[in-house]
Amino acid sequence: MAENSKIEWTTHTFNPWIGCTKVSPACDHCYAEAMMDTRYGRVRWGAGEDRQRTSASNWALPRRWNKAAPMEGIRPFVFCASLADVFDNEVDPAWRRDLFTLIGQTPNLVWLLLTKRIGNVLKMTDPAACNPLLPSNVGIGATLANQEEYDRDRMKLADVARVCQPLFTFASIEPMLGPVILDKNAPDWIICGGESGRGAREMDPQWARDLRDGARRFGRAFFMKQMTGKKPIPDDLLVRQFPTPRVSSPDRSGDA
Repeated sequence: MAENSKIEWTTHTFNPWIGCTKVSPACDHCYAEAMMDTRYGRVRWGAGEDRQRTSASNWALPRRWNKAAPMEGIRPFVFCASLADVFDNEVDPAWRRDLFTLIGQTPNLVWLLLTKRIGNVLKMTDPAACNPLLPSNVGIGATLANQEEYDRDRMKLADVARVCQPLFTFASIEPMLGPVILDKNAPDWIICGGESGRGAREMDPQWARDLRDGARRFGRAFFMKQMTGKKPIPDDLLVRQFPTPRVSSPDRSGDA
C-alpha cells in the first residue's frame, strides 16, 4: 500500500485506506477499482460500500520516511492516496483526523493530497465544524481532466489556497480527455498525462503541447508524466518540472 512509488512525480505513495466512488469522467477506467475490486476483491467500489483502513504497519511507514529524510538531504513527496480520496464523503471523519495528525507529525515530508472532490476541502478542514485544520506541509491538488472540470474547479482550488495556505496547489490533468486552456488562476503545478490500460482514451499530443505552453506563459511548473498507453514521450514534451514549495508555517494540525 506504500513505499517508493513508480509514479514519476512523487517519491512515495501512501494509502491510509482503500475504496472510492466514481465521480468524474476521469474515473471511467479507474485503475484502483480494477486492481482492488475487480482483480483482488479486497474492497467493493461505489457509493454505500465500506472503505477499508490499511494496517498499523503501513501507517508507520511515513514516520520512517520522515526520520530518514534529513539524513538523506531531501524532502520527499508523498502522494496520498492513490487507491482512495482523502476528501471522500463516505470516509469516517476520525480516519481523516488521524491522517492529518500523521501528516503534521512528519514535517520533513511534502504530502500531495490529490482529490476529485475539491469542493469538500474547506468543509472538511473547518474547525468550527469540529474538523481538523489542514496541516501546513501539504500540496493540494485537483483532478481536472478536461476544460469543463478546469473551469468548474480551478477557483475552488484557488479558494483552498487562500484559506488553507498549502505549500502549493497542483492540477492532475490525467487522463487528459480534451484540450485545457489555462488562465491566470491556474494551479502552481500542472501534471499532464495520457490514459493507460485497457480501453485507454486517446490524448492528442497537441493538447499536451498547448498545456505546456500555457504553463510556461503563466509561470507554472509543468510535468509531462506519460502519453496514451505509455507510448514514448516526444522529446519536445519531455518536460518534468517540480513546484517550489512555499515556506511551511507552524504546524496547524494538532488536536484542532
